[in-house]
Amino acid sequence: MTETDLIEGLRKQSPKAQQETIDRYGREVFALVVRLVAVTENAEEVYQDVFMKVFSCIGQHDTERASLRTWISRIAYNEAVSFLRRKRLPVVYFEDRSHEADKLSDAEVDETLGHANAETVQLIRAALKHLPPEERALVTMFYYEERSLKEIADITESIPTTVASRLSRTRKKLCRIIKMLQS
Repeated sequence: MTETDLIEGLRKQSPKAQQETIDRYGREVFALVVRLVAVTENAEEVYQDVFMKVFSCIGQHDTERASLRTWISRIAYNEAVSFLRRKRLPVVYFEDRSHEADKLSDAEVDETLGHANAETVQLIRAALKHLPPEERALVTMFYYEERSLKEIADITESIPTTVASRLSRTRKKLCRIIKMLQS
């Protein structure tokens, strides 16, 4: 089924099209939501809300502005952030008050994050837990989902240059967290 056929089926509220949408995009949506929301039960609730919104608001999707994948991801991102704001869950994140991360060079960051061995991957996963949800989402979308800066900007309703600078700061913060975890 092509994306155009899928959108047409969703607009007609076809159960087959709805199931195809979940099959096609469900894993990716859940991965994004769970990295933002973290608690599996809450992520499952947000995941359901995402697809309810997708099915009820498909008429608002503009194929000229974004692919169905990007549009669904934007809904997932916004629903997860809204959930976190509503719940105001007490969570403590790493805050670099001394701005030590800003002093790291790009070469030092690449050295710390660049070696894709099991230990580095494990350290990055541990460090991600210390980032605020929006920063975790950036890392997830860029590195795990391999989305372009433009696509991330569309999802987060930003611009690519802003995404690039936020991603650079987040990489430096991740590097700083990893160095703290190693010591």
